[in-house]
Amino acid sequence: MRVRARPARKGAEELKRLTTAERLRRAFEELGPTFIKFGQILSCRPDLLPPEFITQMSKLQDSVPPFPYADARALIETQLGKALPDIFESMDEQPVAAASLAQVYLAKTKAGEDVAVKVQRPGVEAVIQSDIRILRELASLSERHLPESRYYEPVRIVDEFTRTIRREFDFEREGRNIDRFRQYFAGDDTVHIPKVHWEFTASKVLTTEYIRGIKISDVARLEAAGLDRKEIAFNGANLILKEIFQHRFFHGDPHPGNLFVLPGNVIAPVDFGMTGTIDDEVADNMGVMFSAVLARDVNSLIDMLLAVGVADEHLDRKGFKADLRDLFDRYYGVPLKDVNIGKAIEEQMGIVRRYRLRPPSDLILMARALLVSEGVARQLYPQFNIIEYARPYARKVLTRSIDPAREVLELAKAAKDAVSLAKHVPVDMREILSKIRKDEVNIGFEHKGLERFITELDRSSNRLSFAVVIAALIVGSSMVFRTGVGPTFFGYPMLGLVGFLLASILGLWLLFGIVRSGRL
Repeated sequence: MRVRARPARKGAEELKRLTTAERLRRAFEELGPTFIKFGQILSCRPDLLPPEFITQMSKLQDSVPPFPYADARALIETQLGKALPDIFESMDEQPVAAASLAQVYLAKTKAGEDVAVKVQRPGVEAVIQSDIRILRELASLSERHLPESRYYEPVRIVDEFTRTIRREFDFEREGRNIDRFRQYFAGDDTVHIPKVHWEFTASKVLTTEYIRGIKISDVARLEAAGLDRKEIAFNGANLILKEIFQHRFFHGDPHPGNLFVLPGNVIAPVDFGMTGTIDDEVADNMGVMFSAVLARDVNSLIDMLLAVGVADEHLDRKGFKADLRDLFDRYYGVPLKDVNIGKAIEEQMGIVRRYRLRPPSDLILMARALLVSEGVARQLYPQFNIIEYARPYARKVLTRSIDPAREVLELAKAAKDAVSLAKHVPVDMREILSKIRKDEVNIGFEHKGLERFITELDRSSNRLSFAVVIAALIVGSSMVFRTGVGPTFFGYPMLGLVGFLLASILGLWLLFGIVRSGRL
């Protein structure tokens, strides 16, 4: 028994030395694929979690054993409706990659092409759906019973995670994402997007061109192959900046494991399950905010944040303005090569958390993609600075936001909408008046914040009723003492003594309840 106790004690002592963030990471690892994926997505949200938690969540890796080849073969045959020998010329039995949602096999088509076959892990969707229900229930309990958690909107975060993970389950959707990127970069010699083999693709099986490249983080192999590290860094940055600022559709997880380098310093991204989109409104707001940052116009920046709903009307403008100006002053005039982008973004996210701002999730995903891309580029070429390289792209966004021709088109659209509204107003008014005459108008009333008032009113009325009963007992017992009716105890009316005793007990009970509530 002692021999068994030592490892447990050692494990407990080791656990005590861990930080809260490290314990949370370990808990997610033990809870399985759903929580690992949830943690990985949380690592993309520095607006919600402080740096130490982001660091630990970023360490979460899919450490699951591969599922049997027989299961993969059976799923491929079920999904594609053919026997495996009729689909591929050959297929390796050992996967080249295994993760919590899927694993990838190398196969050869009948035409002799090498392909990567991504097969969804059997039964994983049902497991994750069950775990998501648990996560959502925990989020609901947190919002109901932990007021300080409501700012983070845990239910909304779980709902966003649910949408993300469901998109990753749909391999046909991922295939369409790949085709979209292929279309965008069709004429770009610095980027190679793998081809999707749709004849071998279904909802749980995705077959693409097999990329035989070198991982972008494997500097030794890149140099051994005679590739140019500086050119690779700029080509990689060019990829993410074009995705964001030109096509407004970007790879949401451009970490080094998802980027390969081909001969000629060509960048080949893989794994397109997580993507982000920048719509017109967000792009325009980015242009205005970028202009305000360049002009160090703090007031305009705050007004824009309020207008787009990133900040609410209860924002501490004075404190927020002071912190923003302090941030601007700290980096004003500093050469871009001397700016630590990671630290600057960390400071910005600190302000976001402090003032409880709510930037769109795709905007946060974009910031992380830029940060990761810059980290990869600096590993290859330490002098690289993504801000300097992004200037021409950001300038285009700013120019577009103030383009006169576009403003004319927007005004024309607004005028058209106004004319349409004017046409429909008489009809709508006639319908409303008709319903009023027929007494068919119903007004819905939604109360907010009355639950506490109702609870307090109910508690007060109960206490008042209790006090009336106690008073009645005291008055009745006093009358019994005066009349002296009934049996006596040491010369005192027994009925009166019982009444006084009961009133004393109830009075002490009422007093205890009032003191415990903290409201005398």
